[in-house]
Amino acid sequence: MFRILQNMSPVVKNILIINVIFYIAQWTFPMVMESLQLYPISSESFKPWQLATHFFMHSPFSIGHIFFNMFALVIFGNNLEKIWGPKKFLIYYLSCAIGAALLHQLVLQIEISSLVKLVANSDWEIIKGEGHLILNEIKTTNHYSSEYGIDLNKDQNLLALLLINNTPMIGASGAVFGLLAAFGYLFPNTQLMLLFPPIPIKAKYFVIGYAALELYLGMANNPGDNVAHFAHLGGALIGILLVLYWQKSKNKFF
Repeated sequence: MFRILQNMSPVVKNILIINVIFYIAQWTFPMVMESLQLYPISSESFKPWQLATHFFMHSPFSIGHIFFNMFALVIFGNNLEKIWGPKKFLIYYLSCAIGAALLHQLVLQIEISSLVKLVANSDWEIIKGEGHLILNEIKTTNHYSSEYGIDLNKDQNLLALLLINNTPMIGASGAVFGLLAAFGYLFPNTQLMLLFPPIPIKAKYFVIGYAALELYLGMANNPGDNVAHFAHLGGALIGILLVLYWQKSKNKFF
């Protein structure tokens, strides 16, 4: 374990350690860590610092969430940091993470605005400031009916609006997708071995295919899908723009 850490580039190693610390803290200090998740800007729970903390956090109930993100960080991040150096790599990683969050927020606000038009403004004003309490009541009793006669079981648009406005985003996936985009651009013909299915594929085709899949899933907007697909695309977009700016000579590495 210590040998693996010693072989990592410094920024990648420190990012990995911070993510692990945050993951443990989510189990030991859940109430404190909840305030570090990124809520929609329109939510009463949104705080500005969440833009800089949410991407160090992962679902405490899914070891795969943190494992695959950190695996990609080590595999692709090491190579990029060796090329750019620690300072430039850190700027890139943070830019992708925050860029991913901003695109995610933009998409959320568009979705929230469209739902606001479908509900009674008076009902929304009454319940939007008590989102967490209401959602906890729904989870406990599977029902919510306020003293004002608001029945969320009868107004699915209002319920959807309440859920979207009070659902936080966590994870380093946006930043990691930025790493994938940079690696695909700088090392386009490097063969990657996929896990599922176990076949080799050139980095450029993997990144393009993955981005196309994320765009499709994001546009599909499946109600049961809790993945922030546009955050992934935001990380890739910011990443590509930065790489193009830095690689004005259009040099690539193989």
